[in-house]
Amino acid sequence: MSYLCQTSHDLNIILDSIGIDTAEKVFSSIPEGMRLHRKLDIPGPLDEESLRKSFACRPSGVVFAGGGIYRHHIPALVDAVASRQEFLTAYTPYQPEISQGTLQGIFEYQSMMAALTGMDISNASMYDGASALAEAALMATKLKGIRRIIITRATHPAYRAVLRTYLQNTHDIEVVEIPFDPVTGRTDLESLENEADADSALFVQQPNYFGIIEPMEKIAKIASKAGFWGITVTEAISMGIMKRPGSYHPDVVAGEAQSFGNPVCAGGPLLGFFCVNKNHVRRMPGRVVGMTRDHDGKESFCLTLSTREQHIRREKATSNICSNQGLCALRASLYLSAMGPEGLRYVASQCASGARYLMGSLHDKGIQRIFNAPVFHEFVVSMDEKKRLALQEKGIIPGIPIENHYPELKDAMLITVTEMNTKEDCRCLLENI
Repeated sequence: MSYLCQTSHDLNIILDSIGIDTAEKVFSSIPEGMRLHRKLDIPGPLDEESLRKSFACRPSGVVFAGGGIYRHHIPALVDAVASRQEFLTAYTPYQPEISQGTLQGIFEYQSMMAALTGMDISNASMYDGASALAEAALMATKLKGIRRIIITRATHPAYRAVLRTYLQNTHDIEVVEIPFDPVTGRTDLESLENEADADSALFVQQPNYFGIIEPMEKIAKIASKAGFWGITVTEAISMGIMKRPGSYHPDVVAGEAQSFGNPVCAGGPLLGFFCVNKNHVRRMPGRVVGMTRDHDGKESFCLTLSTREQHIRREKATSNICSNQGLCALRASLYLSAMGPEGLRYVASQCASGARYLMGSLHDKGIQRIFNAPVFHEFVVSMDEKKRLALQEKGIIPGIPIENHYPELKDAMLITVTEMNTKEDCRCLLENI
């Protein structure tokens, strides 16, 4: 059971409700000689995450792995509310009259994601970020008749692989990959400008797979020549501190929102998000929940758009995606509600500052970054396999080796720092490296 703290105000409410003025009176039936007249010899006070670690049967390892799935603190209320049976066992809300709670949860999620991305409309979520990107590419081909999909090579390798899988049996659609600058790690803008045209759809990841912050103002100017363009976000926490993707006026912002209240659990489940401007809402995959009023004038919620082939004529369907990640979306809504704008900004700031602290410390140890452009909370260093395996034997996961995806980056290691990585974690890595 999750620990829930009580403030003095909470305690006073409890005492007033049972008619006593101090907590000591609760134990008045216990003889004085058997009562402990001192405070318990326990450490504290501790924050929630530190308290959880102190209760662990064995200490968890030191982990600096990320690359698309991230460890973040999850407030206790997320588990407490999401595990209620009316949410945990809820099915697809076909009957709005008995599904108002589920529908409102989805509506709140959509509202928060639209506000966070700066886009007009969000759908009721996707399977994961990779399929969200692929669905965005499919939407571009159906909306504008586009036959060329341009994607930067600095986009997550798994996302690019899923995109190619989606399109491999779609005739006459070409996928073009734009190289990255070997010095900065950013997308090669000259190559991008040469490829972008009115017959193409362009997709850029921000921050990119190497953790590098792309020059979005310049990219947006180039992208304006494309027939359709979108921004992919694999680390949703970055939107707490970086400029909203919608401010660059893309057609779509899609990506992964697992970081919002969903734990790292053997690689899943994940939570894809998909946001568009209002001109594209009828070609968007999945579902949209809207708010209306019933015949008594009370606010109510319903499925406003549901354009999958089970619901409408097959030739009119936008996609065969057959569900939304309802429980994961609910957890994201609860997380964002608990954190608020200031909390989300604070977490993002902690991630960014932690990455800079570790980068500087590694530099002092002689371990250099491969790229020199600014990063959010991930960066690439050179670390040979022998050193990586030696760290793993000591319970330290220093990052993710990425040479298999980028053969030209010999011994490249992607290191991720989140607010879950303490200075003690960093020192543990540095002392054993």
